[in-house]
Amino acid sequence: METMVWLGIMIVAILIEIATMGLTTIWFAGGALIAVLASAIHLPLAVQIIAFLLVSVLLLVFTRPVAVKYFNKDRVRTNAESLVGRQAIVTTDIDNLQNCGQVTVNGQEWSARSMDDSRIAAGTVVQIMAISGVKLVVKPMN
Repeated sequence: METMVWLGIMIVAILIEIATMGLTTIWFAGGALIAVLASAIHLPLAVQIIAFLLVSVLLLVFTRPVAVKYFNKDRVRTNAESLVGRQAIVTTDIDNLQNCGQVTVNGQEWSARSMDDSRIAAGTVVQIMAISGVKLVVKPMN
């Protein structure tokens, strides 16, 4: 009976991992696999639970950072993400209160907002700090 419960936990963890691909539950599937083996050789339930928890935590702590690094190494930032940290030139005064302002970066014109709600005059060189919706959040270069 315990073996079936551990198999169920393992299957649910794998299905959640397949659905989310977030590297969150696969570690518990590994722990459940060890608990299945412990159950198969008739170890007490307490030992099965400790094995499940211990293996799950060890897998999470020691293999997750490596797996995240490996799986995200080929991730390419989107066009918009690649703008963060770059410089732009204000083409239309930025005034958050009046909800206006534009910058040019890489030959493209973007709506922009000031990071600290200050007005930024046209011609000012700014740094792109973030993206909020379809607007760049900028601050003047020092």
